[in-house]
Amino acid sequence: MIPLDLQFFADDEGGEKTEPATQKKLEDARKEGQVAKSREIANGVGLLMLFVVMRLWSGPLGIRFLQTFNSVYNRIPYVTKLLGGVTPEREMFTLFRTQMIQIIIMLAPVLIVGVLVAFLCDYVQVKWKPTAKPLQPKFSKLNPAKGFKKIFSAQSLVELIKSIAKILLIGYITYSYVKGKDRLIPALLDMPILQAIQLIGDTVINLGIRISAVYLIISAVDFGYQKWKFNKDMKMTKQEVKDEYKNQEGNPEIKGKIRQRMREASMRRMMQSVPSADVVITNPTHYAVAIKYDAQTAPAPLVVAKGADYLAQRIKDIARDNDVYIMEDKPLARMLYANVDVGAMIPPELYQAVAEILALVYHEEGRLS
Repeated sequence: MIPLDLQFFADDEGGEKTEPATQKKLEDARKEGQVAKSREIANGVGLLMLFVVMRLWSGPLGIRFLQTFNSVYNRIPYVTKLLGGVTPEREMFTLFRTQMIQIIIMLAPVLIVGVLVAFLCDYVQVKWKPTAKPLQPKFSKLNPAKGFKKIFSAQSLVELIKSIAKILLIGYITYSYVKGKDRLIPALLDMPILQAIQLIGDTVINLGIRISAVYLIISAVDFGYQKWKFNKDMKMTKQEVKDEYKNQEGNPEIKGKIRQRMREASMRRMMQSVPSADVVITNPTHYAVAIKYDAQTAPAPLVVAKGADYLAQRIKDIARDNDVYIMEDKPLARMLYANVDVGAMIPPELYQAVAEILALVYHEEGRLS
């Protein structure tokens, strides 16, 4: 006997996430602060822009630095004299505050560029839709079990590999560049201070630009990985897609019952209008259309009820019970049934045919002499 597992033939209602995320799930994830974003892009671009600004700003920055240094150095004798008398707390505080302001002014362009680059990098990746939910405290983050699980997760392994790759690449680039400058280090001792500072600055900036370029390559790869991982994490099971559709659109069974009840209510109202009709035009077996004309309420005759097959028979039965005339006109019945909705006026091209039937009915009822 071969054992047979009937679950093999069951539909895949859940379990494996094979369906792409719906727009609603992506919007909900964005509200929670979950987006496909690489922090390495902001770091790489920010680092590159830092060294570019330093390259452009190094001249004015060096001049301001020397001015600040001379200002502090020239005040040393004055402060030294004060030390022999009254304690110069006030003078020291004033000097410190002045120099701090000068340092902030010198670094302001670099800081402003860093803030703008970080903002633009995030904006380009995820657009502008701020949310404060990631800042809200969550006690689930304090769960030691979850924290321990994250340490040995696949994401932690990827971050470790990425960090090692960055260290190796940056170390190799630094070593390759500095190795070619080893003869300049002893020469710094014989150079004037300004020339030595300029040489050191150029070396640091050139090395920083090279490191930033490699960092950008790493960030591009990381962004692709983060995008792939986000789409993978956002995938849904077939059951989740069905449940979300039900929550958004409502249960299909309930909606079907509602539509059925609406049709039944509409049918009852239509049947209640048949006794007030002037005439019922039939096929005679397949179609039945009830016509009513009241010059005070409408400029043309109205179709108050129509039906086919069983419904047509119902309309004719109600018409007989209420002494409503039934006239057979196969072409006209078919045209009215196919082209005029219940409650709508008949089209002008059918005025003549309907008018003749109404005139005949009115004559039979004695409305016309």
